[in-house]
Formats: sequence, structure tokens, C-alpha cells
Amino acid sequence: SQSTGGHTMSKDVFTTYNPIINFVFFMGAVVLGMFFVHPAFLACSLLLSFSYYLTVRGRRGLKFVLGMIPLFIVLSAINPLFNTSGATVLFTYLGGRAYTLEALFYGMAVAAMFVSIMTWFASYNAVMTSDKFLYIFGKAAPSVSLVLSAILRLIPSFQRKAVQIAGARKCIGKAGDAGKRREKIENGMTVMSTLTTWALEGGIVTADSMRSRGYGSGRRTNFAIYRFGKRDIFLVVFMSVLIAGVMICASFGGTKVSYTPVVEIAGLDNTYTIAGTIAYFIFLAIPTVLNITEEITWRILRSRI
Repeated sequence: SQSTGGHTMSKDVFTTYNPIINFVFFMGAVVLGMFFVHPAFLACSLLLSFSYYLTVRGRRGLKFVLGMIPLFIVLSAINPLFNTSGATVLFTYLGGRAYTLEALFYGMAVAAMFVSIMTWFASYNAVMTSDKFLYIFGKAAPSVSLVLSAILRLIPSFQRKAVQIAGARKCIGKAGDAGKRREKIENGMTVMSTLTTWALEGGIVTADSMRSRGYGSGRRTNFAIYRFGKRDIFLVVFMSVLIAGVMICASFGGTKVSYTPVVEIAGLDNTYTIAGTIAYFIFLAIPTVLNITEEITWRILRSRI
């Protein structure tokens, strides 16, 4: 469980499902989110990506979510500087270069897509651990999955080791943030050199250990603690139906939108837009609803004690 300030919140229920369920969801959220620029679909992705990340991280995730707001504003404002298409000119600059409303709307759409995708990936990193990744791809591509798993593990290890090295150097008066600019650069390069040496030595030790244990000498077997139960089957079928529904609605023009030179958006008069938005919202809300339902159940049971 994790603390959310004042009370204890139950764990992320979605992570307890089979890793295939987690992977299918995140791939659906990311891939669909990269193709839809319709305002209704963007709003669903933005809102529910924030909601799920907050249920996973609690108050610790609030800083990340709030940090996405200025990023959204900057990305939205920058687009009209490069894209001058649009019929409604808000103002001109640099001798008559137009800053248009339509380009601003398009910039907001792209910014919303970028921010929501980043948030989904942040949740993905919190949920999809290296052992889950190996479970999914270990049999199909054992070498590739092993390398990717090692890379994913190496990134946080690099961060922790860099902090340790910097702390040790600070104790002897050679902190990376002290001294003149040249000294800071030299200290930073020393930390990087030490970190690289540590990584190479660790790689050699790991390779020797795997070789001594007979890795690659025979047929590879797999072991996993994960099982595909009835609830996993139900959820994967449910998600597949929702994804199919969204794709069908999109193929019939439910996600049709144009921002330049004039804004044209499929709206409430389009049945496929309504149906697609509902299916998309339900699909993206699955992990958040599971977590909220678990939290409510936990509170009810605790109140009865």
C-alpha cells in the first residue's frame, strides 16, 4: 500500500492483472492517442491519463501533473510561430507574419496529445516492470527481451549510482556544483567517467556470471508467477471490444477534424463521434475505475471494523 497523506491507499489494482492485460492497455492508450486529434478524444486521453497516474502515485504524482500544465501552454503557443495557416488572424509580428487562431487550436491539440502520451508512458514505467516484460516476450524473443530488460534496469541503477558518486565526491570537497565553471565541468566529467567504468565492469561481471551458469548452452526454459485467470480473460475481451468499437467509429469519420485553414470538427450530430468517444472513454478509464472501486471497497470494509 502507499500513503496519500493522512490515510493509506490500497495498491494499484490494475498491476495485479496479468502483464499481458497491462501491456495491451498501454499500447492501446498510446497508439490510439498518437492518431486522434479530435478534441473529445484528446480530452478523454488527457483527463484519464492524469487520473490514472494520480491513483498510482498519489500526491507524489501531483507534481508531475502540475508540471505538464506549463509544458502544454508553451507547446500550444509555439505552434502558430511556425504554422501561419488559418483564416482568423489574432495579431501580426516581425513585419506582418500572422499568428492565427486556427494554428493555436492545432497547437493545443498537438500539445494535449504530447502531454497525455508522456503521462501514459509515466504510468507504464510504474506498472510494467522488467519481469513483466520478460514474461510477455521471453519466449518469443528471449535475447531481445533480455537486452531490453537490462536496459530498463540500467537507467534507474545509473541514477542511483550517480547520486552515490556525487555524494562521495562532495564529502572530499569535490562536489560537481562547487567551484568555477571549468571545475564544475571537470567534476561532472569525472563523475561520468566513474559511472561509465562502473557500468562496464558490471556488464563484464554479469556476462561472466551468466556464462558460468550455462546461459545459452542449452534449451531455454521459462518460469513465471503470472497466470491468466478468468478475470484476465474477461478484461482482455472487454478491452478488445472497446478498441474495435473505437476503430470502427474512426473509420466511419467519427474522429474527423481539421484545424486549418478553418476549424471543422465532427460534433454531436455525428453518431460515430458520440459512440467512439464513449467507447474510448470507457477503455481509458478501466485502470482508474478499478483502483477507485478498490479504494471505495477498502474504505467501506475499514469503516465496519
